[in-house]
Order: sequence, then C-alpha cells, then structure tokens
Amino acid sequence: MPEAFAKNSRITIGDTTVGPGERAAISLPIADLYTGNSVSMPVKVFCGRRAGPVLFVSAAIHGDELNGVEIIRRLLKRKILKSLQGTLIAVPVVNVHGFLDQSRYLPDRRDLNRSFPGSAKGSIAARLANTFIKEIVSQADYGIDLHTGAINRFNLPQIRANIDDQKTLALAKAFGAPVILNSDIRDGSLRACAAERGFPMLIYEAGEALRFDDLSIRAGISGILKVMRFLGMLPEVKPRNVITPVIADSTSWVRAPVSGIVSQRAQLGARVVEGQRIAIVGDPQGDYEELVIAPFDGIVIGRSNLPLAHEGDALFNIATFKGVSQIENRLEAFTATHAR
Repeated sequence: MPEAFAKNSRITIGDTTVGPGERAAISLPIADLYTGNSVSMPVKVFCGRRAGPVLFVSAAIHGDELNGVEIIRRLLKRKILKSLQGTLIAVPVVNVHGFLDQSRYLPDRRDLNRSFPGSAKGSIAARLANTFIKEIVSQADYGIDLHTGAINRFNLPQIRANIDDQKTLALAKAFGAPVILNSDIRDGSLRACAAERGFPMLIYEAGEALRFDDLSIRAGISGILKVMRFLGMLPEVKPRNVITPVIADSTSWVRAPVSGIVSQRAQLGARVVEGQRIAIVGDPQGDYEELVIAPFDGIVIGRSNLPLAHEGDALFNIATFKGVSQIENRLEAFTATHAR
C-alpha cells in the first residue's frame, strides 16, 4: 500500500483510544477545586483514516487569553476536517483554573508557561504542565500554541518561533502571519521545552487578554489550516492572496518617560521613524506634557491600550525590519485579506 494511503495509527490520550476515522471528546483530570468538584482539561481528537502527522493546537495556557479558545472552537466546526490525514489534537483550554477565574495565572499564582516540563509531584502548575507534556506534546509531531497580549495590551498578529530550526521556519512561513519573530526563549516555557526536544512549534500572538478580536481570530484559523495543508494533513487549495511574512531583525519596548495620561498614540501596525513622536504623556491638570519618541525606524507590533501610565510602563513594542516599507504594504494586504 502506498505510504500516502497507509492507514492511520490509533492514539491514546488518558483512558481513551481513538482509532482511524474516529473523533473523541476527552476530559483529562487535573487538580480539583477546593469544593471537591472535579476539574478536567478538555481535549478533542480527530483521527483521520489515512496516515499523516500528529498536530496539537492549544490555547489558554494563560487563562485570560481568549482569542485562541475561539479560534479552536471555530476550527473544530470546519467541514474540511472530514478530509483529514493524520491526527489533530485540539486543547482549547489548557489552564482551566485560570480560565474559570479569568486570570493569567493558576490559583498558586504561578505562570503555567514558566512551569514546563513540570513534575507529577510538584505544584499545581508543575503537575498541569507535566500532564500536558505527557498526554499531548509527547504524542505529537508538531504544535501550535495560541496566545494574546496581556490585559490592556494588544499584539499585532505575529508568529514567534525558533526560526534557527529550518523545519520550524518553514511552518512559520506557511502560517502566513505578517510578522515572524525569532524571539528569546524563556526558561520553563512550552516553547523552550519544545526547543530542547527538537520539536517544531509555533506561537501565534494576536489581540489582547479577556477580549475577542475577530480579525485576529479569522487570521488564526486561516493560519492553522495553511499549516495543516503544508504538512499534507488537508487537501491543497489555490490561495486567493498569498501573504509572505517578514522576519523582524529585533524588537524593543518603548516606555513612558514620566507618569501621566497617555494621548495621541501611534496606531498598531503603524510605520514609525526614528525621532518621530508616537505619544504624549501629560499630567491630569494639563500643566506639563512630555513626548514619547520612536528610538528607531520600525513597525508598531504591540501597544498598551490603557490611557494611564507610570514612569517606565511599556507603551509600544516596535520591531525593526530590513525593509520597513515592505512590511507596511504586507500589513495592508493582510488586513484586507482577513477583513469581513
């Protein structure tokens, strides 16, 4: 039998085995609530009839980052998944406790994305991380983890990945977000754990915490489907518009020079030049104003939406590129492609 038409393998997650051509909703037990009520991590498995890669897609590792939850919810309703080759493991809410509390953190105030690979006998964060690695990551060949900015901080749709790895770079380009960042890997993060294992994984960042952004959601669904087609998991289709991502040379946060009220801020995705005013910070009485100046040419890929700032607060995340005008044009095309 040709390899392309080989029968897919069964996959077992928790106590549930899913065979070729089957779908299953699985509940992975995690730490119970104080009340004794049981809590579980929801997992949806699509096991295609034909052999292919195993891809996991996860969201809400930070419990207040909701765009990814909606991306996965809409993705799972796509009829194209009936043509799946290989296996899709979807985990819409990893940090269930944080999701219930609308909080980035777990009840012990630990950041789950600083707790990988975890431990079966550690803190609640360590145990949850261990469960996710053991039951999900160890089963997969590739991964896509969905994130947003923090509360009141909006991120332009972007891919963060270890692009020094050629397989990961190929996935990042296939996703089709306008910007790719070869950002620093932080100890204890899921991405660090993936890098140590030589596991190709993407982080999709778009929008802000506790809010849905429809453009970010549509772009996220589109990107995941593009990656699945690139991996041969779904039939190829002729794209209407091809967005070629641009890799950022570096990024840097511009911080408030003084405390006060922030006004006249540069827009997300705006092109800025060195020395340009990108915001004004003034006191409530209107007695003083201080300009916030762009330190170099670049594109605004992250922005605080809160009109109040203490001295030193991060206001803008600016990325530098070899061709700033090039990325500006691609951002316009990206927005037009994913607008309703």
